[in-house]
Amino acid sequence: MPIAPDEFDLHLARLSDELCAQSVRVQLLLERAVEVLFSADAERAEDVIEGDKEVDRADVWIEQEAVKLLGCPRELGEVEVRAILTIVKINNELERIADSAVNVAEEVQSFMALPSLPPPTFRVMANSVIGMVRDAAKSFHDGNTQLAKIVLRADDAVDEFKKQILRDTEMQLAGGIHSVDFAFSLIAIASDLERVADHATNIAEQVIYKETGLIVRHNATGWSDPTAPD
Repeated sequence: MPIAPDEFDLHLARLSDELCAQSVRVQLLLERAVEVLFSADAERAEDVIEGDKEVDRADVWIEQEAVKLLGCPRELGEVEVRAILTIVKINNELERIADSAVNVAEEVQSFMALPSLPPPTFRVMANSVIGMVRDAAKSFHDGNTQLAKIVLRADDAVDEFKKQILRDTEMQLAGGIHSVDFAFSLIAIASDLERVADHATNIAEQVIYKETGLIVRHNATGWSDPTAPD
């Protein structure tokens, strides 16, 4: 059923609330995935994988409702269109974060058959990534572009964590400390965590665009202040 023009604002507010609820759902899923990885708890890992189904259902609902808003028989201003498109894009990023959380949880089976768990560096990297997801979601909820910029700057630290982990893994593999299977699992987890950080930065970019209409650009020297579109 089409949304009546006089109900547009109410439906947009509800959709924003549902996106915030989805961000909490996804963050909790990511936190649980990291916890089960370090505890090598296969049973709880299955709970994480199962929890992704709820994320998928919410993902579809949010997209369908956003389409209804775009089809509302009233003239939409630039701010309203930006708000809807931002919700659609952030919703997609959250769903992909959940997919990466599932990937991390699935590595539990590999670690159960291996002699040791991920090194402490992984915990620091994982905590940093979880913090980025939390802050990106909060920046949307609060319309806080300064917090969004903090998320963008944090991405460099996560990249450095991954580089260090890969260097250490290669050295330990060459020295016979780790098996090939263990090294592959470490690399897979580090890549998934880095991917989550990238999704968090994408959310932060969308927050800045929604609130200001400005486009965040990346260049060879890293993050830069947003500029007006051409």
